[in-house]
Amino acid sequence: MERMDYAAAAPAGVKALGAVYGYVQQCGLPAQLVELVYLRISLLNGCAYCIDKHSRDLLQRGLAPAALAMVPAWREAGTLLDAREKAALAWAETVTLVGQTQVPEADYAAAASVFSDKELADLTIAIGLMNAFNRLAISFRKTPDSARG
Repeated sequence: MERMDYAAAAPAGVKALGAVYGYVQQCGLPAQLVELVYLRISLLNGCAYCIDKHSRDLLQRGLAPAALAMVPAWREAGTLLDAREKAALAWAETVTLVGQTQVPEADYAAAASVFSDKELADLTIAIGLMNAFNRLAISFRKTPDSARG
């Protein structure tokens, strides 16, 4: 059960996050790559609302159901995900789990070998944004759209 409508309680704050979301959408990173990252972060954080949303968004964008099913085990996805998508997922994991990983030099080097400085900065902004959205949705128990009765 939802604890509160945080968008109604703090509309200016949610609007500010929305501006960052808008930036990420137009920054030049492929939309499917960003959605995959959003889904992986949401899986790591256990955010039911965002897992539901980003899974449905990826299917609507045409991601094959087999590829979607492999996101939790993306390292074993073979050719279902391309090299840049896998690099983005690896970067999303190490940055999301920063308290455990401290984002080691090897993780940075791997990501920097696939993404330009701007792309990596933009990807990291997207990762931070999704972590913020996850924390809001989890803290206030936002109900997944699919679970609304």
